[in-house]
Amino acid sequence: MKKMNDIEVVINNKKYTMSGYESESYLKSVAAYINGKHEEFKLKEGFSRLDTETKNVLLELNIADDYFKAKTHVENLTAENKKNSEELFDIKHELITMQSRLESAQKELQALKFEQVENQKKIVQLETELKERSNKNSRNNR
Repeated sequence: MKKMNDIEVVINNKKYTMSGYESESYLKSVAAYINGKHEEFKLKEGFSRLDTETKNVLLELNIADDYFKAKTHVENLTAENKKNSEELFDIKHELITMQSRLESAQKELQALKFEQVENQKKIVQLETELKERSNKNSRNNR
């Protein structure tokens, strides 16, 4: 079982104790994010004149907006990753098919080269036979 971490953080100039099973650095980053949002809104014109409840709702809406944008971004990246994985699979499949075709073509080329050598041997043999017959015929005709 994981150990619960308790850390003290300052958010909007107030001290809080945060607890969680996550690491202390993670809890600190969450607190820093919330504190950053408070600082961001303090810089907005008219924010300081709003009542506490309205300020909190605006902060909550802004944080929810950040969350949904991040979630949509992750979903888009996940979909893109899936698409890229599928394309990679198709490319690998095509590569394997092409390698197989190349191997077949190389075997066929080797067979054709062997056939060519054999045919050249036959040509030489036939030419030799033709010369011998031609020489024989020319001697018989004399």
